[in-house]
Amino acid sequence: MSVRAGQELREKTLGLPSWRGAWALALGACLTLGFSPVRAQPAPHPSDPIAALIAGQQANLPVVIGVKLTETGNRAQFVVELSDPITAQVITLANPNRVVIDLPEVLWRVQTDVRPSGRGIIKSYRYGLFRKGDFRFVVDLGGPAKLAEPKLLPPEGAAGFRLVFDFAPTTAEDFAAHAGWPQNAAPVAGTAVARSPAPANSTAAKRIVVIDAGHGGIDPGTHGSSGLQEKDLVLTVAKEVRSALEATGRYRVQLTRDSDVFIPLRERVNIARAAHGDLFVSLHADSNDHREIRGASVYTLSEDASDKESARLAEKENMSDAIAGVDLTGENSPVASILIDLAQRDTMNRSVRFAENVLGALPAATTVRPTSPHRSAGFAVLKAPDVPSVLVELGYLTNTDDERVMISQAWRTHVAQAIAAAIDAHFGAPLGLNTRQAANP
Repeated sequence: MSVRAGQELREKTLGLPSWRGAWALALGACLTLGFSPVRAQPAPHPSDPIAALIAGQQANLPVVIGVKLTETGNRAQFVVELSDPITAQVITLANPNRVVIDLPEVLWRVQTDVRPSGRGIIKSYRYGLFRKGDFRFVVDLGGPAKLAEPKLLPPEGAAGFRLVFDFAPTTAEDFAAHAGWPQNAAPVAGTAVARSPAPANSTAAKRIVVIDAGHGGIDPGTHGSSGLQEKDLVLTVAKEVRSALEATGRYRVQLTRDSDVFIPLRERVNIARAAHGDLFVSLHADSNDHREIRGASVYTLSEDASDKESARLAEKENMSDAIAGVDLTGENSPVASILIDLAQRDTMNRSVRFAENVLGALPAATTVRPTSPHRSAGFAVLKAPDVPSVLVELGYLTNTDDERVMISQAWRTHVAQAIAAAIDAHFGAPLGLNTRQAANP
């Protein structure tokens, strides 16, 4: 089966040389062939300096102008058409079986996504900005696979440069033997983020609040029928919360991300701790096969999930790193038993108290789940032992009523203001536990 998107791609028949596990391709040498970049960007209006700056930055980026996927029996060929030759790195990862293709940052200009049949060697794929300067494809495999060494074909006719990847079946033993990041190409654990220094005087300093916009980059999260993506929604709300808090003059606010970029779960926790955060709030939007379910809810950390739905949600959210192609070899399962010392238990108690403040403030801005809106499970992003942390599900993108209001900027502003009010109430409240606890199974 052949599926086409973007411009028509012309290709040559490629053989399948022996698989070597990982290749770093110095493809820039093709520039010596004398081919000109296939890129034409309209000049920004001279009176718009911001647009001019952005256009200037983007003008230096290669452009993905087409993608082609051809499935033939138990083999597949994946072709990326580009305006310029680039350097690529290909790695295979196990558990689950994936192929990670890392490219320099590119502009995505493909009009229609191509989708595999799901019955062949390629089950699905996704793409996006992994971190600043790095664009990533992650290909989910239907079975163990080996790759021929990728090839870069020069422009031909109406087609630009074509980066070609050939997939063929292999044994589980062969795949496992070659999977994983080679020692000389170990990936960076997370995106570099500016971190706040410790306050010189903790009594006089402003409170430090870390707002985490879930997902991002190659990991879009869930989506609604309108096409609204979770990663975009929560980033907008995160910025609104920051604005509301900073307007009070009482807080320093750190975002784990302020653009469409992927941040590994462990790095999000590290950001909160390195910033000496007084509070960590992770924002998400939910999904459910039962589309009638709607309303916001708040989650805190616990060794055991409060109910089966919370356990499933934690498992889904904790898969973010795998979705983005992060090698989890040697990592403890984020849903595994969490060792909690006395200090972390105090942190968890403060998290529970703050969750109640959020649930008290949200009804003024949005619908809250009518039953058990405070739940708990083993969310990896809530595991900072010394920073009170909650995860706020703003609503369900699978519910038409929730999605309709989430599209509104007014709703996003009101919800952000409610979360900011809950933060104010938390720091203004006397110490001690709230009597209301997380939902029981």
